[in-house]
Amino acid sequence: MTIFYMTKLLRWRKALKIGALLSIQAVLAQGQSTKPDSLLTEATLENVVRYAIRYQPLIQQSVIDEEVTQATIKGKLADWYPQLNFLYSYQRNIQLQTSIIGGNPIKFGVNNTSAPQLYATLNIFNRDVLLASKTASDVRTHAKQVTSSNKIDIAVNVTKAFYDVLATSQQIRVGQGDVVRLNQSLKTAYDQYAAGIVDKTDYKRSTITLRNTQATLKANQELLKYKLAYLKALMGYPPANDLNIIYDTLQMENEIALDTLQSLEYTARIDYKLLNTQRKLQEASLKYAKWSFLPTVSGYGYLISNYFNNNFSELYKTRYPNSYVGVNFLLPVFQGGKRNANISLQRWNLRRIDQDVINFRNNVNAQYAQALAAYKGNLITYLSLKENVSLAKEVYDVIQLQYKTGVKTYLEVITAETDLRNTRINYFNALYQVLASKIDVQKALGQIIY
Repeated sequence: MTIFYMTKLLRWRKALKIGALLSIQAVLAQGQSTKPDSLLTEATLENVVRYAIRYQPLIQQSVIDEEVTQATIKGKLADWYPQLNFLYSYQRNIQLQTSIIGGNPIKFGVNNTSAPQLYATLNIFNRDVLLASKTASDVRTHAKQVTSSNKIDIAVNVTKAFYDVLATSQQIRVGQGDVVRLNQSLKTAYDQYAAGIVDKTDYKRSTITLRNTQATLKANQELLKYKLAYLKALMGYPPANDLNIIYDTLQMENEIALDTLQSLEYTARIDYKLLNTQRKLQEASLKYAKWSFLPTVSGYGYLISNYFNNNFSELYKTRYPNSYVGVNFLLPVFQGGKRNANISLQRWNLRRIDQDVINFRNNVNAQYAQALAAYKGNLITYLSLKENVSLAKEVYDVIQLQYKTGVKTYLEVITAETDLRNTRINYFNALYQVLASKIDVQKALGQIIY
Protein backbone atom coordinates (compact mmCIF):
# COMPACT_ATOMS: atom_id res chain seq x y z
CA MET A 1 0.00 0.00 0.00
CA THR A 2 1.50 3.35 -1.00
CA ILE A 3 1.73 6.42 1.22
CA PHE A 4 -0.96 8.02 -0.94
CA TYR A 5 -3.47 5.33 -0.04
CA MET A 6 -2.21 5.08 3.56
CA THR A 7 -2.92 8.81 3.93
CA LYS A 8 -6.46 8.32 2.61
CA LEU A 9 -7.01 5.46 5.07
CA LEU A 10 -5.74 7.54 7.97
CA ARG A 11 -8.05 10.41 7.00
CA TRP A 12 -10.99 8.02 6.86
CA ARG A 13 -10.12 6.64 10.28
CA LYS A 14 -9.67 10.17 11.56
CA ALA A 15 -13.16 11.09 10.36
CA LEU A 16 -14.59 8.18 12.31
CA LYS A 17 -12.70 9.22 15.43
CA ILE A 18 -13.85 12.83 15.07
CA GLY A 19 -17.47 11.71 14.88
CA ALA A 20 -17.04 9.57 17.97
CA LEU A 21 -15.32 12.34 19.89
CA LEU A 22 -17.96 14.88 18.97
CA SER A 23 -20.68 12.53 20.13
CA ILE A 24 -19.17 12.41 23.62
CA GLN A 25 -18.06 16.04 23.71
CA ALA A 26 -20.99 17.07 25.89
CA VAL A 27 -20.16 14.31 28.35
CA LEU A 28 -16.53 15.37 28.42
CA ALA A 29 -17.52 18.98 28.95
CA GLN A 30 -19.70 17.97 31.86
CA GLY A 31 -16.86 15.91 33.24
CA GLN A 32 -14.53 18.87 32.93
CA SER A 33 -16.89 21.04 34.95
CA THR A 34 -16.31 18.83 37.95
CA LYS A 35 -12.52 19.20 37.81
CA PRO A 36 -11.07 22.35 39.41
CA ASP A 37 -7.99 22.28 37.15
CA SER A 38 -10.17 22.41 34.04
CA LEU A 39 -11.67 25.81 34.89
CA LEU A 40 -10.15 29.26 34.71
CA THR A 41 -10.32 31.59 37.69
CA GLU A 42 -8.68 34.39 35.70
CA ALA A 43 -9.41 34.31 31.98
CA THR A 44 -6.53 36.44 30.73
CA LEU A 45 -5.63 36.15 27.06
CA GLU A 46 -2.59 34.03 27.88
CA ASN A 47 -4.62 31.68 30.10
CA VAL A 48 -7.43 31.42 27.56
CA VAL A 49 -5.06 30.45 24.74
CA ARG A 50 -3.20 27.98 27.00
CA TYR A 51 -6.52 26.42 28.04
CA ALA A 52 -7.64 26.05 24.42
CA ILE A 53 -4.35 24.39 23.46
CA ARG A 54 -4.84 21.86 26.27
CA TYR A 55 -8.56 21.12 26.18
CA GLN A 56 -9.85 21.95 22.69
CA PRO A 57 -11.32 18.73 21.19
CA LEU A 58 -9.69 19.28 17.78
CA ILE A 59 -6.28 19.48 19.46
CA GLN A 60 -7.03 16.35 21.47
CA GLN A 61 -7.95 14.60 18.23
CA SER A 62 -4.63 15.64 16.70
CA VAL A 63 -2.77 14.26 19.70
CA ILE A 64 -4.73 11.02 19.37
CA ASP A 65 -3.82 10.91 15.66
CA GLU A 66 -0.16 11.17 16.63
CA GLU A 67 -0.54 8.13 18.89
CA VAL A 68 -2.41 6.27 16.14
CA THR A 69 0.38 7.10 13.70
CA GLN A 70 3.03 5.91 16.16
CA ALA A 71 1.19 2.63 16.74
CA THR A 72 0.76 2.13 12.98
CA ILE A 73 4.47 2.67 12.38
CA LYS A 74 5.40 0.20 15.11
CA GLY A 75 3.08 -2.36 13.57
CA LYS A 76 4.63 -1.89 10.12
CA LEU A 77 8.23 -2.00 11.37
CA ALA A 78 7.52 -5.15 13.36
CA ASP A 79 7.43 -7.03 10.02
CA TRP A 80 11.24 -6.69 9.82
CA TYR A 81 11.63 -9.00 12.81
CA PRO A 82 11.43 -12.80 12.53
CA GLN A 83 7.85 -13.98 12.83
CA LEU A 84 7.73 -17.05 15.11
CA ASN A 85 4.58 -19.18 15.21
CA PHE A 86 3.47 -22.41 16.77
CA LEU A 87 0.92 -24.66 15.12
CA TYR A 88 -0.60 -27.77 16.64
CA SER A 89 -2.63 -30.19 14.57
CA TYR A 90 -4.33 -33.50 15.28
CA GLN A 91 -6.12 -35.67 12.74
CA ARG A 92 -8.25 -38.77 13.25
CA ASN A 93 -8.40 -40.87 10.10
CA ILE A 94 -11.72 -42.68 10.19
CA GLN A 95 -11.07 -44.54 6.95
CA LEU A 96 -7.49 -44.99 5.81
CA GLN A 97 -6.52 -44.28 2.23
CA THR A 98 -6.32 -47.37 0.01
CA SER A 99 -4.05 -47.80 -2.99
CA ILE A 100 -3.76 -50.73 -5.44
CA ILE A 101 -0.26 -52.19 -5.52
CA GLY A 102 0.36 -55.24 -7.64
CA GLY A 103 -3.35 -55.75 -8.01
CA ASN A 104 -3.80 -55.87 -4.26
CA PRO A 105 -5.55 -53.17 -2.21
CA ILE A 106 -3.16 -51.76 0.38
CA LYS A 107 -4.14 -49.25 3.12
CA PHE A 108 -1.73 -46.50 3.96
CA GLY A 109 -1.40 -44.47 7.12
CA VAL A 110 -2.54 -44.78 10.70
CA ASN A 111 -5.69 -43.84 12.50
CA ASN A 112 -4.18 -41.01 14.55
CA THR A 113 -1.70 -38.40 13.38
CA SER A 114 -0.44 -35.26 15.07
CA ALA A 115 2.14 -32.73 13.93
CA PRO A 116 3.01 -29.90 16.33
CA GLN A 117 5.31 -27.50 14.51
CA LEU A 118 7.32 -24.41 15.26
CA TYR A 119 8.04 -22.26 12.25
CA ALA A 120 9.61 -18.89 11.59
CA THR A 121 9.58 -16.49 8.65
CA LEU A 122 11.86 -13.55 7.98
CA ASN A 123 11.46 -10.72 5.46
CA ILE A 124 14.79 -10.33 3.71
CA PHE A 125 13.52 -7.84 1.15
CA ASN A 126 9.93 -6.62 1.08
CA ARG A 127 9.00 -3.25 -0.42
CA ASP A 128 6.09 -2.71 1.99
CA VAL A 129 8.33 -3.09 5.01
CA LEU A 130 11.10 -1.11 3.34
CA LEU A 131 8.67 1.75 2.71
CA ALA A 132 7.61 1.75 6.35
CA SER A 133 11.20 1.96 7.57
CA LYS A 134 12.15 4.69 5.08
CA THR A 135 9.14 6.92 5.81
CA ALA A 136 8.66 6.32 9.56
CA SER A 137 10.40 9.56 10.54
CA ASP A 138 8.54 11.66 7.96
CA VAL A 139 5.18 10.16 8.90
CA ARG A 140 5.80 11.02 12.57
CA THR A 141 6.88 14.51 11.58
CA HIS A 142 3.75 14.98 9.46
CA ALA A 143 1.49 13.99 12.37
CA LYS A 144 3.26 16.42 14.71
CA GLN A 145 3.08 19.20 12.12
CA VAL A 146 -0.67 18.68 11.74
CA THR A 147 -1.03 19.06 15.51
CA SER A 148 1.13 22.18 15.45
CA SER A 149 -0.93 23.65 12.60
CA ASN A 150 -4.16 23.02 14.49
CA LYS A 151 -2.72 24.64 17.62
CA ILE A 152 -1.71 27.73 15.65
CA ASP A 153 -5.18 28.03 14.10
CA ILE A 154 -6.84 27.57 17.48
CA ALA A 155 -4.55 30.15 19.12
CA VAL A 156 -5.26 32.72 16.40
CA ASN A 157 -9.02 32.13 16.40
CA VAL A 158 -9.24 32.17 20.20
CA THR A 159 -7.22 35.39 20.37
CA LYS A 160 -9.50 37.12 17.87
CA ALA A 161 -12.61 35.86 19.67
CA PHE A 162 -11.16 37.13 22.97
CA TYR A 163 -10.62 40.59 21.46
CA ASP A 164 -14.14 40.50 20.02
CA VAL A 165 -15.55 39.80 23.48
CA LEU A 166 -13.54 42.71 24.88
CA ALA A 167 -14.79 45.05 22.14
CA THR A 168 -18.41 44.23 22.92
CA SER A 169 -17.74 44.45 26.67
CA GLN A 170 -16.30 47.92 26.20
CA GLN A 171 -19.32 48.95 24.15
CA ILE A 172 -21.50 47.80 27.04
CA ARG A 173 -19.44 49.81 29.54
CA VAL A 174 -19.64 52.87 27.34
CA GLY A 175 -23.38 52.33 26.96
CA GLN A 176 -23.86 51.99 30.69
CA GLY A 177 -21.98 55.26 31.25
CA ASP A 178 -24.08 56.92 28.55
CA VAL A 179 -27.30 55.77 30.21
CA VAL A 180 -26.22 57.27 33.54
CA ARG A 181 -25.23 60.51 31.84
CA LEU A 182 -28.41 60.65 29.76
CA ASN A 183 -30.56 60.04 32.81
CA GLN A 184 -28.94 63.05 34.38
CA SER A 185 -29.47 65.05 31.17
CA LEU A 186 -33.09 63.96 31.09
CA LYS A 187 -33.55 65.15 34.66
CA THR A 188 -31.94 68.47 33.81
CA ALA A 189 -34.10 68.90 30.71
CA TYR A 190 -37.25 68.02 32.65
CA ASP A 191 -36.40 70.42 35.48
CA GLN A 192 -35.86 73.21 32.96
CA TYR A 193 -39.12 72.33 31.24
CA ALA A 194 -40.97 72.23 34.57
CA ALA A 195 -39.49 75.62 35.48
CA GLY A 196 -40.66 77.05 32.17
CA ILE A 197 -37.16 77.86 30.99
CA VAL A 198 -37.44 75.71 27.85
CA ASP A 199 -40.23 74.01 26.02
CA LYS A 200 -40.86 70.26 26.08
CA THR A 201 -38.78 69.63 22.91
CA ASP A 202 -35.53 69.21 24.87
CA TYR A 203 -37.23 66.88 27.33
CA LYS A 204 -38.62 64.71 24.53
CA ARG A 205 -35.33 64.65 22.65
CA SER A 206 -33.57 63.56 25.82
CA THR A 207 -36.12 60.78 26.29
CA ILE A 208 -35.66 59.55 22.72
CA THR A 209 -31.88 59.56 23.01
CA LEU A 210 -32.01 57.70 26.33
CA ARG A 211 -34.32 55.01 24.98
CA ASN A 212 -32.20 54.50 21.88
CA THR A 213 -29.09 54.18 24.02
CA GLN A 214 -30.83 51.70 26.34
CA ALA A 215 -31.92 49.63 23.34
CA THR A 216 -28.36 49.58 21.97
CA LEU A 217 -27.03 48.61 25.38
CA LYS A 218 -29.50 45.72 25.65
CA ALA A 219 -28.62 44.51 22.16
CA ASN A 220 -24.91 44.53 23.01
CA GLN A 221 -25.54 42.65 26.24
CA GLU A 222 -27.35 39.91 24.31
CA LEU A 223 -24.62 39.88 21.66
CA LEU A 224 -22.01 39.46 24.38
CA LYS A 225 -23.70 36.23 25.49
CA TYR A 226 -23.25 34.76 22.02
CA LYS A 227 -19.65 35.92 21.74
CA LEU A 228 -18.81 34.40 25.11
CA ALA A 229 -20.46 31.13 24.06
CA TYR A 230 -18.45 31.17 20.82
CA LEU A 231 -15.22 31.81 22.72
CA LYS A 232 -15.99 28.91 25.07
CA ALA A 233 -16.67 26.65 22.10
CA LEU A 234 -13.31 27.56 20.54
CA MET A 235 -11.59 26.91 23.87
CA GLY A 236 -13.37 23.65 24.62
CA TYR A 237 -14.57 25.30 27.83
CA PRO A 238 -17.62 23.89 29.69
CA PRO A 239 -20.55 26.03 28.46
CA ALA A 240 -22.33 25.99 31.82
CA ASN A 241 -19.40 27.54 33.68
CA ASP A 242 -18.61 31.23 33.92
CA LEU A 243 -15.60 32.70 32.16
CA ASN A 244 -14.20 35.61 34.12
CA ILE A 245 -12.54 37.74 31.45
CA ILE A 246 -9.61 39.79 32.77
CA TYR A 247 -7.60 42.23 30.70
CA ASP A 248 -5.38 45.28 30.99
CA THR A 249 -6.12 47.93 28.38
CA LEU A 250 -2.87 49.74 29.05
CA GLN A 251 -0.86 46.55 28.56
CA MET A 252 -2.71 45.86 25.32
CA GLU A 253 -1.92 49.35 24.08
CA ASN A 254 1.75 48.64 24.79
CA GLU A 255 1.58 45.44 22.71
CA ILE A 256 0.27 46.92 19.46
CA ALA A 257 3.75 47.78 18.13
CA LEU A 258 5.05 45.59 15.30
CA ASP A 259 8.10 45.77 13.06
CA THR A 260 6.58 46.29 9.62
CA LEU A 261 9.95 46.01 7.84
CA GLN A 262 10.38 42.30 8.49
CA SER A 263 11.05 40.18 5.42
CA LEU A 264 8.74 37.30 4.66
CA GLU A 265 10.28 33.85 5.07
CA TYR A 266 7.66 31.44 3.82
CA THR A 267 9.77 28.47 4.91
CA ALA A 268 8.99 29.39 8.52
CA ARG A 269 5.28 28.81 7.94
CA ILE A 270 3.84 25.56 9.24
CA ASP A 271 1.89 25.31 5.98
CA TYR A 272 5.14 25.12 4.03
CA LYS A 273 6.61 22.57 6.43
CA LEU A 274 3.54 20.40 5.94
CA LEU A 275 3.83 20.64 2.16
CA ASN A 276 7.52 19.83 2.34
CA THR A 277 6.83 16.74 4.44
CA GLN A 278 4.04 15.67 2.11
CA ARG A 279 6.46 16.00 -0.80
CA LYS A 280 8.98 13.74 0.94
CA LEU A 281 6.25 11.18 1.53
CA GLN A 282 5.18 11.41 -2.10
CA GLU A 283 8.77 10.89 -3.22
CA ALA A 284 8.76 7.74 -1.08
CA SER A 285 5.53 6.65 -2.79
CA LEU A 286 7.23 7.09 -6.18
CA LYS A 287 10.16 4.96 -5.03
CA TYR A 288 7.72 2.37 -3.70
CA ALA A 289 6.07 2.16 -7.10
CA LYS A 290 9.47 1.68 -8.76
CA TRP A 291 10.35 -1.06 -6.26
CA SER A 292 7.51 -3.14 -7.71
CA PHE A 293 10.03 -4.40 -10.31
CA LEU A 294 12.22 -5.84 -7.56
CA PRO A 295 11.74 -9.33 -6.17
CA THR A 296 10.35 -10.17 -2.76
CA VAL A 297 12.70 -12.35 -0.75
CA SER A 298 11.85 -14.13 2.48
CA GLY A 299 13.32 -16.94 4.49
CA TYR A 300 11.53 -19.62 6.44
CA GLY A 301 12.28 -22.50 8.74
CA TYR A 302 10.14 -25.32 10.14
CA LEU A 303 10.66 -27.66 13.10
CA ILE A 304 7.97 -30.37 13.01
CA SER A 305 7.31 -33.22 15.39
CA ASN A 306 5.26 -35.96 13.74
CA TYR A 307 3.36 -38.55 15.73
CA PHE A 308 1.65 -41.62 14.23
CA ASN A 309 -0.22 -44.41 15.97
CA ASN A 310 -3.40 -46.37 15.58
CA ASN A 311 -4.06 -46.05 19.31
CA PHE A 312 -4.64 -42.56 20.62
CA SER A 313 -3.26 -43.43 24.06
CA GLU A 314 0.10 -44.29 22.50
CA LEU A 315 0.12 -41.49 19.94
CA TYR A 316 2.76 -39.29 21.59
CA LYS A 317 5.11 -42.04 22.72
CA THR A 318 7.21 -41.99 19.56
CA ARG A 319 8.35 -38.79 17.87
CA TYR A 320 9.34 -38.59 14.22
CA PRO A 321 11.04 -35.18 13.83
CA ASN A 322 11.21 -33.25 10.61
CA SER A 323 12.87 -29.88 10.02
CA TYR A 324 13.85 -27.74 7.07
CA VAL A 325 14.73 -24.20 6.04
CA GLY A 326 14.34 -22.38 2.77
CA VAL A 327 14.12 -19.14 0.86
CA ASN A 328 11.25 -17.76 -1.18
CA PHE A 329 12.11 -15.60 -4.17
CA LEU A 330 9.14 -13.96 -5.90
CA LEU A 331 9.79 -11.93 -9.03
CA PRO A 332 6.78 -10.37 -10.79
CA VAL A 333 7.29 -10.85 -14.50
CA PHE A 334 4.26 -9.34 -16.20
CA GLN A 335 1.28 -7.51 -14.68
CA GLY A 336 -0.32 -5.98 -17.73
CA GLY A 337 1.43 -2.61 -17.41
CA LYS A 338 0.08 -2.02 -13.90
CA ARG A 339 3.48 -1.17 -12.42
CA ASN A 340 4.29 1.44 -15.06
CA ALA A 341 0.85 2.97 -14.57
CA ASN A 342 1.42 3.22 -10.81
CA ILE A 343 4.82 4.84 -11.34
CA SER A 344 3.23 7.39 -13.68
CA LEU A 345 0.46 8.04 -11.16
CA GLN A 346 2.89 8.70 -8.30
CA ARG A 347 5.04 10.91 -10.53
CA TRP A 348 2.01 13.04 -11.43
CA ASN A 349 1.04 13.25 -7.75
CA LEU A 350 4.54 14.52 -7.00
CA ARG A 351 4.25 17.18 -9.69
CA ARG A 352 0.90 18.20 -8.27
CA ILE A 353 2.48 18.79 -4.86
CA ASP A 354 5.15 20.91 -6.56
CA GLN A 355 2.35 23.07 -7.95
CA ASP A 356 0.86 23.27 -4.46
CA VAL A 357 4.18 24.67 -3.22
CA ILE A 358 4.24 27.29 -5.98
CA ASN A 359 0.63 28.22 -5.26
CA PHE A 360 1.44 28.45 -1.56
CA ARG A 361 4.29 30.89 -2.21
CA ASN A 362 2.04 33.11 -4.28
CA ASN A 363 -0.77 33.01 -1.76
CA VAL A 364 1.43 33.60 1.28
CA ASN A 365 2.81 36.76 -0.30
CA ALA A 366 -0.73 38.00 -0.88
CA GLN A 367 -1.76 37.00 2.66
CA TYR A 368 1.17 38.84 4.18
CA ALA A 369 0.53 41.96 2.09
CA GLN A 370 -3.14 41.92 3.05
CA ALA A 371 -2.43 41.37 6.77
CA LEU A 372 0.23 44.08 6.81
CA ALA A 373 -2.03 46.56 5.02
CA ALA A 374 -4.86 45.83 7.48
CA TYR A 375 -2.49 46.28 10.43
CA LYS A 376 -1.15 49.61 9.16
CA GLY A 377 -4.66 50.88 8.40
CA ASN A 378 -6.01 49.83 11.79
CA LEU A 379 -2.98 51.34 13.53
CA ILE A 380 -3.51 54.70 11.85
CA THR A 381 -7.19 54.61 12.77
CA TYR A 382 -6.36 53.68 16.36
CA LEU A 383 -3.84 56.50 16.80
CA SER A 384 -6.30 59.04 15.39
CA LEU A 385 -9.19 57.87 17.54
CA LYS A 386 -7.05 57.78 20.66
CA GLU A 387 -6.56 61.53 20.38
CA ASN A 388 -10.20 62.09 19.46
CA VAL A 389 -11.49 60.52 22.71
CA SER A 390 -10.06 63.23 24.94
CA LEU A 391 -11.15 65.94 22.47
CA ALA A 392 -14.71 64.60 22.29
CA LYS A 393 -14.91 64.42 26.09
CA GLU A 394 -13.70 67.99 26.40
CA VAL A 395 -16.19 69.22 23.79
CA TYR A 396 -19.06 67.40 25.49
CA ASP A 397 -18.22 68.81 28.94
CA VAL A 398 -18.05 72.35 27.59
CA ILE A 399 -21.30 72.12 25.63
CA GLN A 400 -23.07 70.45 28.57
CA LEU A 401 -21.99 73.28 30.84
CA GLN A 402 -23.03 75.90 28.28
CA TYR A 403 -26.42 74.21 27.89
CA LYS A 404 -27.01 74.39 31.64
CA THR A 405 -26.25 78.11 31.53
CA GLY A 406 -28.55 78.58 28.54
CA VAL A 407 -25.87 79.34 25.98
CA LYS A 408 -26.20 76.14 23.90
CA THR A 409 -29.26 74.26 22.69
CA TYR A 410 -30.04 70.70 23.72
CA LEU A 411 -29.60 69.57 20.10
CA GLU A 412 -25.93 70.51 20.39
CA VAL A 413 -25.71 68.51 23.62
CA ILE A 414 -27.14 65.46 21.85
CA THR A 415 -24.68 65.88 18.98
CA ALA A 416 -21.74 66.15 21.38
CA GLU A 417 -23.03 63.14 23.33
CA THR A 418 -23.30 61.08 20.13
CA ASP A 419 -19.82 62.12 19.03
CA LEU A 420 -18.38 61.15 22.43
CA ARG A 421 -20.12 57.77 22.45
CA ASN A 422 -19.12 56.93 18.88
CA THR A 423 -15.53 58.07 19.47
CA ARG A 424 -15.17 55.86 22.53
CA ILE A 425 -16.70 52.83 20.84
CA ASN A 426 -14.63 53.34 17.72
CA TYR A 427 -11.50 53.75 19.82
CA PHE A 428 -11.92 50.42 21.58
CA ASN A 429 -12.90 48.70 18.35
CA ALA A 430 -9.78 50.11 16.68
CA LEU A 431 -7.61 48.90 19.57
CA TYR A 432 -8.84 45.33 19.29
CA GLN A 433 -8.79 45.40 15.50
CA VAL A 434 -5.16 46.46 15.41
CA LEU A 435 -4.29 43.70 17.90
CA ALA A 436 -6.20 41.13 15.83
CA SER A 437 -4.53 42.29 12.60
CA LYS A 438 -1.16 42.04 14.36
CA ILE A 439 -1.92 38.36 15.01
CA ASP A 440 -2.64 37.90 11.29
CA VAL A 441 0.71 39.47 10.39
CA GLN A 442 2.56 37.25 12.86
CA LYS A 443 0.78 34.18 11.50
CA ALA A 444 1.68 35.17 7.93
CA LEU A 445 5.31 35.54 9.01
CA GLY A 446 5.26 32.13 10.70
CA GLN A 447 6.05 33.67 14.09
CA ILE A 448 3.26 31.87 15.96
CA ILE A 449 4.76 28.52 16.89
CA TYR A 450 3.39 25.64 18.94
